[in-house]
Amino acid sequence: MIDRYTLPAMGRIWTEENKYTCWLRVESAASTVLAEDGVIPVAAAEAIASKASFDVARIQAIELEVKHDVIAFTTAVAESLKAQGLDAESRWLHYGLTSNDIVDTAQALQVAEASGLIREALVGFLAVLRKRAVEFKHTPTIGRTHGIHAEPTTFGLKILNWFAEMERNLVRFDAAAEDMRVGKLSGAVGTFGHLSPRHEEQICARLGLKPAPVATQVIQRDRHAAFIAVLALIGSTLDKIATEIRHLQRTEVREAQEYFSEKQKGSSAMPHKKNPITSEQISGLARVLRSNAQAAFENIPLWHERDISHSSVERVIFPDSTVLTHYLLTKTANLIDKLLVYPARMLRNLESTGGLIFSGQLLLDLAEAGMMREDAYRLVQGHAMRAWKEDLVFREEVARDAEIAALLTEEHLAKTFDMTRQLGNVDAIFARVLGE
Repeated sequence: MIDRYTLPAMGRIWTEENKYTCWLRVESAASTVLAEDGVIPVAAAEAIASKASFDVARIQAIELEVKHDVIAFTTAVAESLKAQGLDAESRWLHYGLTSNDIVDTAQALQVAEASGLIREALVGFLAVLRKRAVEFKHTPTIGRTHGIHAEPTTFGLKILNWFAEMERNLVRFDAAAEDMRVGKLSGAVGTFGHLSPRHEEQICARLGLKPAPVATQVIQRDRHAAFIAVLALIGSTLDKIATEIRHLQRTEVREAQEYFSEKQKGSSAMPHKKNPITSEQISGLARVLRSNAQAAFENIPLWHERDISHSSVERVIFPDSTVLTHYLLTKTANLIDKLLVYPARMLRNLESTGGLIFSGQLLLDLAEAGMMREDAYRLVQGHAMRAWKEDLVFREEVARDAEIAALLTEEHLAKTFDMTRQLGNVDAIFARVLGE
């Protein structure tokens, strides 16, 4: 991922330096376990654990010749031991292992590191959503269906919906991250031809991982696809939030808008512009996450016990998806935390249709008062369509209708058009979600 969208802590995880550090951690753990079991000399394991090192430039130079990154890595590490006079010890490096014993197990270590940062960002974003939901718990706004005014809701309920969805995303993420916390050291086709299942269990335990119960040369990629898919799902929720803010910031709506700093400029040509650039960026980058999920699904079917068609893809989608998810969570948390909200404009928009949004309540009240539902629907819809077409005040029109006046008193009509009646369960909904 380009630097523009990479936060330093996450970027460090996917550097070549850290990747090879994780590879060396796996090699060291394997050597230590094999030495404890008498398979290789203790001196060799100690040398690998304390004396082995690597130089990224040297690995890259060797790879240019051998065209194999793991061989280039083991050659460079062996050179570091030989340079210290540890020729005999160097021959025990990578003993009994195949390339993907190292690559897949080390990738699990990198994903675990990345998952820690993403989880921290998820929890932080949830705290922001909770705070702002409570802040606007009873701030009335118009609820829209199909983009059209429907019935009253509150801005707090809008945010509470986002909070509940992100809570579900956190549960999904924890499960997917845990499913990725596996290593494998079962050899070229997963049969433990040179090591034993006990060795694998002990090596994984040293690394804080679980052994894959069964594998081929690689850990099966359904785990990886599920992880990347959850990141795409998180991105889609952020896209959903950003899309709503983009709608709310439109000139005709203006119920909320992104924070606009004093020196910020919205357009090179139009000085009046305040554009929802952060929300648009979030929506755009979420598309990349969804595209990466498709690539992860394509990685599941491999030829026989393994091919490398997935390898090149994962070099892109794992760094990019974790970097982007971390960035987008941080960006969206800041967006919501600083979001400018305009309750007066919300109320003005809510009241702009002259009470049309209470047509459903009027229908129910007429039916309750004795009118057949079909007749009530016809009557209310007739007034509603006329008010819509001629820009009339719906409440005034129905108050003048003799059929309605015969059933509903002025006092009853006032209750029909009172939004607090429809918002009476807001506290109960918050209690369901927040447990308050």
